[in-house]
Amino acid sequence: MPKYAVIVPVYNRPLEVEELLKSLIQQTFTDFEVIIIEDGSSDRCEAVCEKYASVLDLHYYFKENEGQGFARNFAFSKANASYFVQLDSDALLPPHYFEAADKGIEEHNLDAYGGPDEAHESFTPIQKAVNYAMTSFFTTGGIRGKKNNMGGQYTPRSFNFGLSKKVWQKVGGYKITRLGEDIEFSHRIIKAGFKVGLIPEAFIYHKRRTSYLQFYKQLHFFGRARINISRFFPEQLKLVHAFPMAFTLFILSFPFTYLFIKPLFSLSTVLLGLYFIILFIDSTLKNKSLWVALLSLPACFIQLFAYGLGFMQEALKGIKHTT
Repeated sequence: MPKYAVIVPVYNRPLEVEELLKSLIQQTFTDFEVIIIEDGSSDRCEAVCEKYASVLDLHYYFKENEGQGFARNFAFSKANASYFVQLDSDALLPPHYFEAADKGIEEHNLDAYGGPDEAHESFTPIQKAVNYAMTSFFTTGGIRGKKNNMGGQYTPRSFNFGLSKKVWQKVGGYKITRLGEDIEFSHRIIKAGFKVGLIPEAFIYHKRRTSYLQFYKQLHFFGRARINISRFFPEQLKLVHAFPMAFTLFILSFPFTYLFIKPLFSLSTVLLGLYFIILFIDSTLKNKSLWVALLSLPACFIQLFAYGLGFMQEALKGIKHTT
């Protein structure tokens, strides 16, 4: 039996799946099987999987659409390996990924792990800008790749998330399929007493969204998901999660201050300008590109504003349900 099972839920993304499979055949550590779960797609990737079946231990399944959380549960039940590695279909793996993951798991005796994400040199400028927004300290995105999230236990995310079979057998799989299902799953694993950690060397290249509109929709969803997680684990709602909401309220206050409090409007404009200058300098240093740095400004704005708006809308929905 293989040591690892690579689990990938897919919905209408055959081209992404092919790119992921190409990166898997380049791995220096090859003791793994690949399980592709087509979650009710109309644009299937079955032909792509058949193309790589001769060079990978690959298993393809099609099921009715229930969402990626339940698609992963389906794959857990089909896996032959002793350790499950969950990836998003828009991931690319560097050749050393499994070598680094295996080393980290063995050295630290991890029952579950997560890894960070980076931008590949082949990504478009907007994808690099979106990656910066999602990983920068200045947008709160950087907390996702820290060993301790907001001073607490590191919680793996489903785009790069491994767990042992014994974890699944004791904790069970995903209980919700949307709105923060991976965070809820991580917290149950931690509460069950399993050892969970970050393996910094086991990073992936995460393609993410290719337009600002797609990115806005995704971050709005993430903001809603954070409130949904707090319904299961109230203690996991931290002050830092409200920062995007504060930014959103700050932006929404501009018309009011412009009409009625001109000095405050002027101060707010200066502060926002200084913030954008910091982002521009930091993105330039990280991406070595003025163009990507310029594109990072709307990406960071969207990251905070859309998250904050979703956060507030879901919170207000909860208040309405309790009154």
